[in-house]
Amino acid sequence: MSHIVNDEALDELFREARSHNSWQDKPVSDVTLQALYDLLRWGPTSANCSPARFYFLKSMEAKKKLKPHLMGGNVEKTMTAPVCVIVAIDSRFYEHIPALFPHNPEMQAAFSENEPLAEETAMRNGSLQGAYLILAARALGLDCAPMSGFDAEGVNAAFFPEGRVKSNFLCALGYGDPAGLHPRGPRLSFDDACKIF
Repeated sequence: MSHIVNDEALDELFREARSHNSWQDKPVSDVTLQALYDLLRWGPTSANCSPARFYFLKSMEAKKKLKPHLMGGNVEKTMTAPVCVIVAIDSRFYEHIPALFPHNPEMQAAFSENEPLAEETAMRNGSLQGAYLILAARALGLDCAPMSGFDAEGVNAAFFPEGRVKSNFLCALGYGDPAGLHPRGPRLSFDDACKIF
C-alpha cells in the first residue's frame, strides 16, 4: 500500500518509537518547545476549540513542585528528564471560540451554558491535543514518556489553584537513553481491536 509519508518517518513516529525511562544529558531548548507547539496546534479539535494547555517544566524547582504528586515508578524518569509537560485542559476554553471558530461564534454559548458538554469536550479534545504533542515531539527528534501515574488533584492544587485549569496527563520529553528501555510490549492485532461493519 502506498502512502505519502515514507517508511522511515512512519518508523520514527509509530513502529520504532518507544516510551523512554531514562535520558541522555542533553537539554531541550525553548526554541524546540516553541516549534513543538507550532506543530501540534494544527491538529484538529471539534469546533476548533483547542482546550489543551501545556506547562513545560524545565527547572528543577518546577519539577520538585511536581515530585510529591508522582507515583513512585514515575519519579526518576520525571526528575531526570530535560522537560516534563503537564498536559492540561482549560475548563473555560470556550472563551476563545469567537476567535477560533469565527464562522459560528454562537458555539461559545453552547459550551458556556452546558457545563457537562464543556467538560466532556475539553477532556476529549485536550487528550487529542496531548497525542498530537507526542507525535510532534517524535517528528522533531524528541523522545517521550507519557504518564498517567500521578495525583491529579495534588498537581491541580500545586500548579492551578484557581481551578480553571485541570491536569490531564504528564509527558516527559528529552533525548532517550536506549540503555534504559524495557523489551517492547505487544499490541493487539487488528482482529482483536477492530471490527468492520
